[in-house]
Amino acid sequence: MNTDNADVLDPGGGGDSGDGAHGARAGRVVVIGGGMAGLTAALRLAGAGRSVTLLEADGRVGGKLLAGEIAGAPVDLGAESILARRPEGVELARAAGLGDDLRQPATATASLWSRDALRPMPKGHVMGVPGDPAALAGLLSGEGLAAVERDRALPPAEPGDDVAIGAYVAERMGREIVDRLVEPLLGGVYAGDSYRISMRAAVPKLYEAVRRHPTLTDAVRAVQAEAAKAPAGPAFAGIAGGVGRLPAAVAEAVAAAGGEIRTHTPVRGLTRRPGGWEVRTEHELLHADAVVLATPAGAAAKLLAAVSPAAAAELATVEYASMALVTLAFRRADAAGLPDGSGFLVPPVDGRAIKASTFSSRKWGWVDERAGDLFVLRTSLGRYGEEEYLGRDDADLVAVSLRDLRDAVGLDARPVATAVTRWIGGLPQYPVGHPARVARIRAAVAGLPGLRVCGAAYDGVGIPAVVADGRRAADEILATPTLARSTQSDE
Repeated sequence: MNTDNADVLDPGGGGDSGDGAHGARAGRVVVIGGGMAGLTAALRLAGAGRSVTLLEADGRVGGKLLAGEIAGAPVDLGAESILARRPEGVELARAAGLGDDLRQPATATASLWSRDALRPMPKGHVMGVPGDPAALAGLLSGEGLAAVERDRALPPAEPGDDVAIGAYVAERMGREIVDRLVEPLLGGVYAGDSYRISMRAAVPKLYEAVRRHPTLTDAVRAVQAEAAKAPAGPAFAGIAGGVGRLPAAVAEAVAAAGGEIRTHTPVRGLTRRPGGWEVRTEHELLHADAVVLATPAGAAAKLLAAVSPAAAAELATVEYASMALVTLAFRRADAAGLPDGSGFLVPPVDGRAIKASTFSSRKWGWVDERAGDLFVLRTSLGRYGEEEYLGRDDADLVAVSLRDLRDAVGLDARPVATAVTRWIGGLPQYPVGHPARVARIRAAVAGLPGLRVCGAAYDGVGIPAVVADGRRAADEILATPTLARSTQSDE
């Protein structure tokens, strides 16, 4: 096995180089991409007894999950929480041995920095779409409140096959509710523009409810009523030491199940051969019965160009947004005057540099404990179509963050440590028509035996959605007749 320029985790003590000396091992699967979708697929496949090799171009696994530290305190430099009301992410953490380290936020009360003032986040909404207009008092102008109430008097509006959620809500409730609440909430999740984001892709339960109810307000209340039937529990979970610990834990579980993980190993080509696949890296040719392609859309498009031009063409149209996270550590005394809560969101319409700030020491008990006499918080900058700040150097991003923090919460102190993390092309965008595009991609790929795609570009950008997609891809591979037959013959 050629390991030049590759970091290899192979507890099995060996492996097939794929150069023809051994041929394809029965049931061998190559997973391309070491983000959470690829890691999940690899764990599921290895746990089912398949021979798994995961190839990651970067020097680490985990994608947008990244553990780090600031002034000696562990922090997340990427995604910091898992949506707990959807089970897949929490289940994976437990399967990877992190169940005892799962933590609830110490506080989940956030604010909106809107029109130069911090305002309480209203309750009774679905991703910013209100079910109780009375809860919006203090956030919207009188004209904006009147526009929201107008929804009840309007005739039903069929959303069709898909519709931009911002455009639909603005038509029924006015632009102010979109600009002041939907944009910072839903747009913040995708680092996107809610006037482009697909309702069907991003908020599918609301999309289905809108089709069944006469008003948008009724649809929101129906979604809320359904959610109320679910078992009570925290909406989000973190992991002591950071959610960024999850990728390494899953990688260790893959290794314990006999799988192999190679970093610094970009894949240069993918070729269909009778009975299987050839995966070409810079140094070797791997033979596999099946392949899981878990890369971002652009990389997947290049690898599929020769074997599935239709899928490649669709994947090439997926756009991505970039963003930056600025993590700041202050002396605790300097941050004593911060308002209560876990932080605040910023409507893009106000033209501020930052889009949100999280008071990490306030939100996560493990940060508070490990930071000692420091207080840690972070800001985020950049979204789709508004990425001008990302070209500035780190010092400038820290400076604009400090300026906005001073204006928002009166924090007028110099940090003792800073860290800037850029996620260039980090978040795929889900515009109108995205679900149909995903269906076309999967239909095209389904014609290639032993190949599946998965990741954040398809059914959701959150950790549970990505984990679920990795599971789906692995389960479909396990059900592939050729792979099942080869595995059985080996047994």
